Amino acid sequence: MKTNMHIAIDGPAGSGKSTVAKRLAQRLDMTYIDTGAMYRAVTYKAIQKGIRPGDRQGIIDTAAGIRIELKGSEILLDGADVSGNIRDPLVDARVSEAASIPEVRERLVALQRQMAQKGAVVMDGRDIGTSVLPDATFKFFLTATPEERAKRRYKDLAGSNPGMDFDMVMKDMQRRDLLDSTRGHSPLRAAEDAIIIDTTGKSIETVLQEITDIVGGAGRCFTK
Repeated sequence: MKTNMHIAIDGPAGSGKSTVAKRLAQRLDMTYIDTGAMYRAVTYKAIQKGIRPGDRQGIIDTAAGIRIELKGSEILLDGADVSGNIRDPLVDARVSEAASIPEVRERLVALQRQMAQKGAVVMDGRDIGTSVLPDATFKFFLTATPEERAKRRYKDLAGSNPGMDFDMVMKDMQRRDLLDSTRGHSPLRAAEDAIIIDTTGKSIETVLQEITDIVGGAGRCFTK
């Protein structure tokens, strides 16, 4: 395997990109970089500091003053493991706001590119193939119907949030889709040279194998 191979996996919430990217990195013995978790970490820190929605400068200052590290499946924020905290519905509701601020994106994109320079990586997010790693070796864009994505998200949240309502999840997902796809800086969209995969009705293993076959079919051999 080329030590500088970069695989970009983009897509909206609930498309399966994070799960697929994590397992693909394990299968190919590459480093997994969850960029969405980095924006969640900024959002979580802002909430902890009492920064209110709409306080743009407060969020910018938060992003500038924190340290984010990714160690395997752990997300370390200023040295503390916040892997579970950043999945809270309060973070869900505000992460698109943080991600829409150019200064925040510039700060985190710089960190993401530094991570990628260290070796072979699988990186997932919403603008990896278009902005963060435009020269990635492989680019994939995962999608699914809104109903399918909302069902997946609801299933993820229902266990830890018994009061969660499916309609609320669907509306929040539609709101995030709109914000992510219409923001002025690095909006959610498929790169022109990305391979688009519709994951509706497909298992994670099916999508994973589809991507592995494409990567392997390009002349590279990997061991499962």
